[in-house]
Amino acid sequence: MNKDRVEGKVKDVAGRVERQAGEWTDDSKMQVRGAAKQAEGKVQNAVGKMKDAGKAALKPTDEADTAAEQEGQERKESVA
Repeated sequence: MNKDRVEGKVKDVAGRVERQAGEWTDDSKMQVRGAAKQAEGKVQNAVGKMKDAGKAALKPTDEADTAAEQEGQERKESVA
């Protein structure tokens, strides 16, 4: 989990709270600010998820490493 996901989730929750407080107090400006903050948080969280997915796609898996090591070991043994 990266910084964007954490900050995005915080903004999302803070926006929900502000929007709900605006509904309870019948303050339409507070509702709009809260909804905007909530949307900003959702977008930032999505960006963070995309970054995490990109890193995961570029990181080799343990299975691939193990297979490559075994293949390298087999080559060494066949040469010797």
